[in-house]
Parts: sequence; structure tokens; C-alpha cells
Amino acid sequence: MTTSQRPDATGPADVARDLAPTGVLRASINLGNPVLAQGSPDAPRGVTVDLAREVAARLGVPLELLCFDAARLSFEAMADGRADLCFLAVDPARATEVAFTAPYVVIEGVYVVPHDSPVRVADDVDRPGVRVGVKAGSAYDLHLSRTLAHAEVVRGAEGVEVFAADGLEAGAGIREPATAWVASHPGTRLVEDAFMQIRQAVGTPAGRSDAARRFLHDLVDELKADGFVAASLARSGQTAAVAPPA
Repeated sequence: MTTSQRPDATGPADVARDLAPTGVLRASINLGNPVLAQGSPDAPRGVTVDLAREVAARLGVPLELLCFDAARLSFEAMADGRADLCFLAVDPARATEVAFTAPYVVIEGVYVVPHDSPVRVADDVDRPGVRVGVKAGSAYDLHLSRTLAHAEVVRGAEGVEVFAADGLEAGAGIREPATAWVASHPGTRLVEDAFMQIRQAVGTPAGRSDAARRFLHDLVDELKADGFVAASLARSGQTAAVAPPA
């Protein structure tokens, strides 16, 4: 459910109360996306964890990290009021529940196919008889479910795993882990051009005040501009691109 818009906050303390109404900033972390978060629920790390800690520090409130293994679970925690902050791909299907900042990082959705597949570019996938494995509830599941006119989406725990297990014609995934997966699975290859740009942003429940939204928007822009996001990605061994200024 979408919360009604709250009265606009007027100062830092009001913004902190609005973004962390329980007195603790509850941040939803998706460990299912290794570009954004790594480690375990007990010891998560990565750019989203660093961003959550920075937001809490700027607000002057304690931080609680709620870790999930899929974006859809992270989104559900936000939608049902268990989380105050999330780190998800911007998508129209989520925008009714989540107010997003501008993106802080852009990652690419790519296809994996059998080595002898006739698919050479991403557009070749959208043909009758082609089945595409996707991670249920992921940004690329939402995107491909809207945009594929002929190919069939097949959902599972991981796009490349359902592709392999079910003998599908293609599997969808994020470039970095998909590239690593292909390297360890002979007989498969990556379709090099991306089928989508996945814009990862910071989100808060849609009913938060305009001032709270501005605070997050300005903070994300600052952390992109001053190298915070780039340094965090580098520390966690990730090569995804920092998003351009808003």
C-alpha cells in the first residue's frame, strides 16, 4: 500500500524523523545482486551497505541492515513497512510504492546463450520459440515481461541457472556475474550488447516528505560527485559505472 504524503519536513531533525520514524534507519539490502552487495546477512558489504551507513550517519540515527537474497523481497520489505530505505533498480512497477533518487550506478542486463545459438545480438532473442530464463522479480524480469513481444519469460531463482537446468534458448542476468558464469560453463557464451541499462537508485517509501526526498537526492548526487560511490565499488571489486550527475 502507498502511504499518504506526509507534511513537508522543515529541518534536519524533521528529515531524520521522517526517514527513520522508529528512530532507527532500517535499510533493505539485496545480497542477490553481487554488484551491489556481497557477504552474508551477518556481515554484508558493498556499495549499498556503504551508502546505507552514510545516510544513517548524516541523519544521526542508528542503522539496521535487513538482508535479502532477491530484489523482490527487498522491495516487499519496503512496501509492507519493514524498511525505510532500499537500493533497487528504478522501474515503473515499483514507483507506486517507492520514491527513487537519481541513479547512483548503472549496470547492464545481458543474455547468455548456448555457444552454437543463432543469437548474435540482443534483439535476436525476441522471436517465437525462444524461452528466456530470468530471476523472478528482478529488474530485468520486470523489463522483459513488458518488452518482449514474442519470446517467453521463464522465471526461477537465477536466470542463468534456469536457462541451464531447463535447456532454455537464453538466460538473462547482470553483466558482471553473467560473465563469470559463462567462464565456468563451457558451451555457453555471452551476447555482448546489453538488452537494458539497469539504473540502480536509493529508494524510500513514496509517502515521505518532499524535504526527505530532496535530502536523499542531494546526498546521492554529492556521493557520486565526490568519488564516494566509485571508491566503494572499487573496494568491493566491482567495475560497474557510476551514474552520471542528475
